[in-house]
Amino acid sequence: MKSFFYLALLCLLFSTFSEVKAQHQDVNERPEMYKGKSTNSVDSSSILGAFKGGNVQGHFRYFFMNTINEGNLTDYYANAAGGGLRFETAQFHNFQFAVSGFYIFNIGSSDMTKPDPQSGQFNRYEIGLFDIEDANNKSDIDRLEEFYLKYNFKESSLIFGRQILNTPFINLQDGRMRPTGVDGVWAELNEIKGLKVEGGWIYSISPRSTTEWYPVGETIGLYSTGLNPDGTPSQYANKIESKGVALLALKSSLTKHLKLQFWNMYTQNVFNTAMLQSDYTLPLNDKSNLILAGQVIKQDAINDGGNHHQSESYFVKNGKSLVFGAKIGLKSTNWETSLNYNRITEKGRYLLPREWGRDPFFTFLPRERNEGFGDLHAIMAKIDYKVPQTRFKTSIAAGYYKLPDVKNFALNKYGFPSYSQINTDFRYTFDKGLKGLEAQLLLVAKINAGETYGNSKMVINKVNMFQSNFVLNFHF
Repeated sequence: MKSFFYLALLCLLFSTFSEVKAQHQDVNERPEMYKGKSTNSVDSSSILGAFKGGNVQGHFRYFFMNTINEGNLTDYYANAAGGGLRFETAQFHNFQFAVSGFYIFNIGSSDMTKPDPQSGQFNRYEIGLFDIEDANNKSDIDRLEEFYLKYNFKESSLIFGRQILNTPFINLQDGRMRPTGVDGVWAELNEIKGLKVEGGWIYSISPRSTTEWYPVGETIGLYSTGLNPDGTPSQYANKIESKGVALLALKSSLTKHLKLQFWNMYTQNVFNTAMLQSDYTLPLNDKSNLILAGQVIKQDAINDGGNHHQSESYFVKNGKSLVFGAKIGLKSTNWETSLNYNRITEKGRYLLPREWGRDPFFTFLPRERNEGFGDLHAIMAKIDYKVPQTRFKTSIAAGYYKLPDVKNFALNKYGFPSYSQINTDFRYTFDKGLKGLEAQLLLVAKINAGETYGNSKMVINKVNMFQSNFVLNFHF
């Protein structure tokens, strides 16, 4: 009933507006989708004019996912379909209002309420297309995603309310039906030439694959919690005390070819994460550039890491982690190749709530993360190719991820063996009679490269698996 109510409300609201504007977007979600521009850059003379001059966008999405596991371990498949609408007004005295909602249906999938008989583990990937809090929910999967008031001043803006952010630590995430949303205050300041400042305070989050909005502390533990450093099951779900998250970013173009960015995320009462990254582009000729990048991330526990009982805390008291990354690549009109490396030192586990976003590492590949590990080496090579004079592009990436032994609980939170991963991605944007339609095929193979001690819990949905993803998006 909620999905019908939201959709009816949005349709009633949107029926009063006269124009629909198209906005292109890649198959995977991009932040531009959630920052629509007014159809009129000049302030409207009335609130009615601001609404009539607003921007309406629609999105329909179909997602098929299939995971094939090793031997007799359970295989899974899922079919998800949904749609949504978004509206943002034109400016009225520099103010804008935006609202969006999305609904999802399970239109034929494996039974995700049953564990695998051999390992006792439940489905990991396909359930993420729906509601991880209720595996039986097949039709009432909906969310009011955006509901904010925005104030524009010169080249800057301030947003209050429910919105979509894309930062290194809280972001859209990859490859499900809907992205992660946040509720709070966010500012972008662009008044100083060559410097962009952004940041804000987040007090509520609706993680990907959920339908509800949760206080920040309650979001930590909605996904798998893994093991404590002593090997006992982590018990921090619903036990973390935190009032919110403060983020601050400084982005500077030091020269025409050198960019520098600094991010700091302070999670009240739990931990602090700081990142410094530089990106350098060196032109080789008229058609190609050399790309160099470096990254360092430092984490420190705050107070007791979220709870004074250490078995119920997220970050170990006095815990730390340190991450280094590097990238070298070549980019031309149709090609981009890169070699990437990341190192999490033995100082401690790199921890970032998986409910909030994916890893910011250069070696990140969709369908796996390196969060929860310490003493890790990762190397990944990637080639992107856009076929000239077509709407087709593809990429292939291969990585090797050397993790601590699965029994080294202090540095291996999820009992994950070392592995290799290969991703192949094909995308096509339609034109003419099918304009607005986009398709993606993502194929993922993960191969075991470590000791699992004959324990199928360390194999199923982790290694020795193949996954196919087929996605159709239609935007209008």
